[in-house]
Amino acid sequence: MTTAHEALQRLREGNERFASEVHTGERFLHRMRRAKTNFEQRPFAIILGCSDSRVPVEIVFDQDLGDLFVIRVAGNIAAPSQLGSIEFAAAEFGTPLVVVMGHSHCGAILGTLEQLRRPTEARSPHLRFIADRIRPAVADLLAPELGYDRETLIRKSVQANVRQSVEQLRHGSKILERLIEKGQLHVVGAEYSLETGRVEFFDALPDPGSVPQHSPND
Repeated sequence: MTTAHEALQRLREGNERFASEVHTGERFLHRMRRAKTNFEQRPFAIILGCSDSRVPVEIVFDQDLGDLFVIRVAGNIAAPSQLGSIEFAAAEFGTPLVVVMGHSHCGAILGTLEQLRRPTEARSPHLRFIADRIRPAVADLLAPELGYDRETLIRKSVQANVRQSVEQLRHGSKILERLIEKGQLHVVGAEYSLETGRVEFFDALPDPGSVPQHSPND
């Protein structure tokens, strides 16, 4: 069984291949053809990412189909449906790692910041729901005394929103909390750069020897 440390290393190595343009189109097409006859999935990591069309998760991490359990939603928010999807994957497949991945120039973040600066009637209750989920993470960053320029504000807002979702996953589900307490699941944050193609991980995993180990049936 893959450990969280091994899963994180596979993601790092895959992203390095992608960012360094080591992967090829032919390799990805080969994977697609193989997927037509291989119906198993054994995801070693769960990714809660943004719906942005510029962030194709399997490609960014250079992984096969079936390797990652991917949940994508605008602003990588941790709403109940996302929590349920992560609970399913963690329980069903024993996947040891969850990565909440935001990205630079996130439209959901930009929209929320604009709404906070110039409040207007939301275009729909569904869009308002997303902004309401992001707002607690970014509202304080608009304080005039901080004096952030636009680019710094956006970058810090993306990171704050990721960390908020990480905390909601760590403490918003009894199922996930139990797996985390047993050392069977770890949740980390990350940010993908549209400019460089590289993923920066925010959190270090604890030393394997310091985490209590339990059998999956505990």
